[in-house]
Amino acid sequence: MSQPYRHYEVVSQLVQKAAAAMKLDPRVKELLREPMRTLKVSIPVKMDDGSIRVFQGFRCQHNNVLGPFKGGIRFHPEADEDEVKALAALMTYKCAVVGLPYGGAKGGVLCDPRELSEGELERLSRGFIRAIAPIIGPEQDIPAPDVNTNAKIMGWFVDEYSVLRGSYQRGVVTGKPIGLGGSEGRDGATGRGVMYVIREAAAAFGLELRGATIAVQGFGNVGSYAAKFLHDLGCKIIAVTDIFGGVYCKDGIDPYSLKEHEMRTGSVKDFPGTTPVSNEELLALECDILIPAALGNQLTGKNAGSVKAKWVVEAANGPTTPEADEILKEKGVLVIPDILANAGGVTVSYFEWVQNNYNYYWSAEEVDQRLERIMVDAFQAVYKAYAEREEVDLRVAAYVVALERLAAAMKARGWV
Repeated sequence: MSQPYRHYEVVSQLVQKAAAAMKLDPRVKELLREPMRTLKVSIPVKMDDGSIRVFQGFRCQHNNVLGPFKGGIRFHPEADEDEVKALAALMTYKCAVVGLPYGGAKGGVLCDPRELSEGELERLSRGFIRAIAPIIGPEQDIPAPDVNTNAKIMGWFVDEYSVLRGSYQRGVVTGKPIGLGGSEGRDGATGRGVMYVIREAAAAFGLELRGATIAVQGFGNVGSYAAKFLHDLGCKIIAVTDIFGGVYCKDGIDPYSLKEHEMRTGSVKDFPGTTPVSNEELLALECDILIPAALGNQLTGKNAGSVKAKWVVEAANGPTTPEADEILKEKGVLVIPDILANAGGVTVSYFEWVQNNYNYYWSAEEVDQRLERIMVDAFQAVYKAYAEREEVDLRVAAYVVALERLAAAMKARGWV
């Protein structure tokens, strides 16, 4: 069984580093040390063959000093309590770093959705939301899609929760279909946020983006949109991989055509005009920017020494292990951390929640403008924290910004 995206202990170590750099009040650190609540549930599901199978699920609520809990729900065969705790904590810091009025949460169900029929998946989804219903709600905890969950499953969640409450509760989750109150611009939000952060970092650190070479690991929702938006800025996408294979072309790949090919064939591999590249080879390519946009723990102590990219921009959650982080730092590789780089998704989830509360909806252009403003402000805050402190990298600087905002809220609420 592979390691989860980001162990809770790893997140705690990052908080310790940032706390030391900013001389954080130890009372604040203590309040953030453990999640406020972790609910473990058993979900009985009637299978198509008439048998009953009981699935395990989790919902972790890390800290809500800034507002209601927020975080996705994943359906995955390796979901476990430690992983969910770690990702809930990451959400606390991610929301704080971009200034959203949310606390962090995460959910998971231990299952392989590929083994379930549509009916079984729906019964499991409805059973899970019933099990966690006592601790969620539009003003309490707002779930969203994550690995192996999507807008259709969010629609089932809304319907089941609304039946339980006796009234239509569209604001209970985000990432819904547009017809159920979903937001314009949600699909491309994380990838667009990645682009905005790279654009701002390029201006701050003096990287010319026109012609800059980029390798993208993972060509799902996040990786494909990030590649498209960076291509539109004049960047050259030289390599892309997915779980089935990869493609390379030193002269650049059109990500729009590549996505059409992937939708048609099921993979990026064998795209005309390219040569095959493995995942390991992609991570070691000479390029300006490497974007891990797949799963966690991809850059490790074993392969980080082979990285030749000038920058690593974490579009995935926790793609870099602590050992890899140290190696990249020694090599002079700039790492833009996940809690900043991939925060565009939760930002537009917040927009969806706001629109649900008002029952008034924005155009895609309005959503993108608001997203840009938040991502630019977040980068500038992190860059300022980075520039003001010696021996602090961008990852620690991002945690410094988050902890400053969390500490201020705790003080204002009388927690410390």
